[in-house]
Amino acid sequence: MKRASCAVSLILVTPLLFSLATIANGQTTSPLEKLPFSGAVLMARAIAAGRVKLPGRGYFPTSSANLTCSPAPCVLPNVDASEGGTNPVNEDPIATNPTNALQFITGGNDYNCPNIQGFFATSDGGTTFHRNCLGNLSGQSGFGDPGVGYDTAGKVYVTGIDSKDGAVTGEIVIAKSSDGGGTFPTPHVAVKSLSGGLTDKDWMEIDTNAGSSHKNTIYISITDFSPSGSSQITVSHSTNGGGTFKTVKVGSPATSPAVNQFTDLAIGKDGSVYVSFINCPGTGTTGDCGGTSTKILVSKSTDGGNTWSTPVVAATVTLAPDTCSAYYGCLPNTGERVSNIPVIAIDNSSGTNAGTLYLAFYNYTTFMNVEVAKSTDGGTTWGAPVKVSPASVTHDQFFPWINVSPTGLVGVTFLDRRHDPANINYEAFLATSKNGTTFRDKRLSSAVSNPNNDGFSGTFMGDYTGNAWAGKTLY
Repeated sequence: MKRASCAVSLILVTPLLFSLATIANGQTTSPLEKLPFSGAVLMARAIAAGRVKLPGRGYFPTSSANLTCSPAPCVLPNVDASEGGTNPVNEDPIATNPTNALQFITGGNDYNCPNIQGFFATSDGGTTFHRNCLGNLSGQSGFGDPGVGYDTAGKVYVTGIDSKDGAVTGEIVIAKSSDGGGTFPTPHVAVKSLSGGLTDKDWMEIDTNAGSSHKNTIYISITDFSPSGSSQITVSHSTNGGGTFKTVKVGSPATSPAVNQFTDLAIGKDGSVYVSFINCPGTGTTGDCGGTSTKILVSKSTDGGNTWSTPVVAATVTLAPDTCSAYYGCLPNTGERVSNIPVIAIDNSSGTNAGTLYLAFYNYTTFMNVEVAKSTDGGTTWGAPVKVSPASVTHDQFFPWINVSPTGLVGVTFLDRRHDPANINYEAFLATSKNGTTFRDKRLSSAVSNPNNDGFSGTFMGDYTGNAWAGKTLY
């Protein structure tokens, strides 16, 4: 099978800064509360409450690498998109400019930024990056969960969570850059909670399909946690460049201890929009979702986000056990909470698999397997999930992300422990497929990483990673 050339930009985290985790009664205790919120919100709450103290702020000079290579296919040099720093950066979405292949932007929960929302834009294919710390609403603080995207005019949009009361409530904010991500104005409110609670785990996608009747519509999906303990998925959309948004509920709310959480979005070339999320019962042995059988749900909108179909079950997976007091389970052998975001992507090529939907997620058996399920009928039915790595790989895999190239090549990136017999250290991998059924994988990172060196003493390395295609190059 022909392989696409692949370039990787990784946000790097700093070495161990301080010690937080301790072992008690067989579980790792953590400064993060055992709540169903996203990890970014929990860490921001811990910092605001003084349970976590950062050692300082500041950046080192940028190091750059020329993202070219010959012959293809090849893995290109990794570069530090976040430009270095004394505090960690995690959770790194990435988007490419549909009108300029040399421009892309990534971001992160940047603990060097006062509001924990940092964004890193490049206009030279990743040789150099311009760093921005996003501002926040007056009287509020940033709580992370960054989002990034471009419209067809090349304007850059970024999102995040703001809160004035320690994320008891919250709002999704948005800012637009007209200079390629060089500067951003103070953000404004994009999405408010319909319940008066917390707007959590936002994800943004923008319709850049030339043939779509909803071209340049901005979509933001969230979990709306109500004060009464329910969790409702919503998708908001804007048709005026992010000036105003309309919010629509998707499916029914889950009532605590059950949770709807961890949305992702995909947009077809006809303008159809798909949202994916998990629904876990919260009936695990430790009183949460860890170790439980969890549904992955998908809903569809064909009218620009005004109405949404009844969610269908695309797959059922088992979450990792909770051994570190984390609501969605823990990365085995560590004190890290581990999310399971069902990432959705669609083939917008003109190839034989055009229109096929793909979902990437992990399924826990004796270890965590990254798997992909696909639908060829617009998300109505889904085939059995397949592993993206050989059967001989028997170590944990986690934090997958998936996108499809303009020619229909499926790219799944993930973290993998296969080269560590102790099943602790991990590396970044890529698996590619022409059909979503058979995959070939390849290591991307140039060195191994230890989760205990996450900058938070092995308690929080984020909830997700990211990838994006620019032609035949995958970042």
